[in-house]
Amino acid sequence: MTGSKRILKTVPLAALIAAAWPAQATNGMNMEGYGSISTALGGASQAIDHGSAAMAQNPATLALMALMAPGSRLDVAVGRLGPKVTSTMPGFGSAESGGTSYLMPAFGYVRRLGGLTYGVGVFAQGGMGTEYAANTFMAGGSGQPVRSELGVGRVLLPLAYQVTPELALGATLDFMWAGLDMRMAASGAQLGAMVTSASGNLGGALPALGGAPWARIDFSNSSDFSGAASSTGWAGKFGAVFKASPALTLGASYQLKSALKDMKTGNSGASLSATGGFADTGRITVVDFQWPSMAAVGLGWQATPALLVAADVKRIGWASVMKDFKLRYDSAGMGGSVSFAMAQNWKDQTVTNLGLAYAVNSQLTLRGGVNLADNPIPAAFVNPLFPATVERHYTAGLGYKTSATSEFNGALTVAPSSQVTNGMGVVVSHRQTNLQLMYSHRF
Repeated sequence: MTGSKRILKTVPLAALIAAAWPAQATNGMNMEGYGSISTALGGASQAIDHGSAAMAQNPATLALMALMAPGSRLDVAVGRLGPKVTSTMPGFGSAESGGTSYLMPAFGYVRRLGGLTYGVGVFAQGGMGTEYAANTFMAGGSGQPVRSELGVGRVLLPLAYQVTPELALGATLDFMWAGLDMRMAASGAQLGAMVTSASGNLGGALPALGGAPWARIDFSNSSDFSGAASSTGWAGKFGAVFKASPALTLGASYQLKSALKDMKTGNSGASLSATGGFADTGRITVVDFQWPSMAAVGLGWQATPALLVAADVKRIGWASVMKDFKLRYDSAGMGGSVSFAMAQNWKDQTVTNLGLAYAVNSQLTLRGGVNLADNPIPAAFVNPLFPATVERHYTAGLGYKTSATSEFNGALTVAPSSQVTNGMGVVVSHRQTNLQLMYSHRF
């Protein structure tokens, strides 16, 4: 998908009012931050009040609204993600991804009633993807474009409770959806190396394809709101915040591993093709794709009346969900099926978030931060279609109160280029420049 005005396909049409973030990786496949306030602080979120985006990170921090009078808060946000991915194969030139600009709306509402805070929101969890033209080496001589686009989002129902003046607990119930488009080209031998089992007439035809100069798996649609393969499921998270002193707040949360159904296309929503005119249609099933668990701890320190220091450490359990990327193709034409496994071998990832917020006056707050993470993908397994390799993010932003009940918050993220050479000798570089703007109203 190209063009600066297209909204990423990470939400169903019914959730358009809170459409999700785009499918480009930051902390692995997670966004570097959720909401303009947290993002401007390097993604730190575990022990500070940063609005309704708390439900996407530590829901217990919603109780920090107790600092305000009982009431409601509405956050409406829009952002632009600006990734730039280039893949270079020595002797074959460079291929630049055409997905360079994506618009990102988001929404959250919370209400404080006594010691209880509850609400609803829609946020994208994250994703990844790229787009390469038909005349690049990534097309493998097939003469057709190559692309991937994975998006995962959540409708969140949060609940937070002020147990004591110092302690608050929170939880969310998350309805999840996932969507995937993929148009992949490889040599017949490379595709054959990914086969784990085959049956029927299709299985009998596979050996003849082993010497094909190119073979393709294609499933993609034109919708801006859903992938050709899709699924739904459930997850949740738990959190706590503790006021250790008037100036120091501690926080922690745990996000459960998802329980998503297998993503599937329609019965004829995918195709398998190769050099020489071989072409078949059928169904793709993405087998047991899940979002990982995540544990996080953090602090918020009001160092002075004007200066807030926020810091988190997160551990994301990619290893348990990204060992292999598994697909099954069931032929609707010639009959039979074939199963593929693309080795991923991701490692668990540690993310450090550090941020400072300085209140210039009662209206204006300036923010800055860093987001540091190790690359979860072993270099040999980095796929140019899924370059989730960014390691550093530098963030800045500001908040401006236009009245006692309304404010604007903005954030800028700059992720310098990370460069990895995979096992096929392809050099993949990935950098980003991202913007967010959020309007908040209390009533």
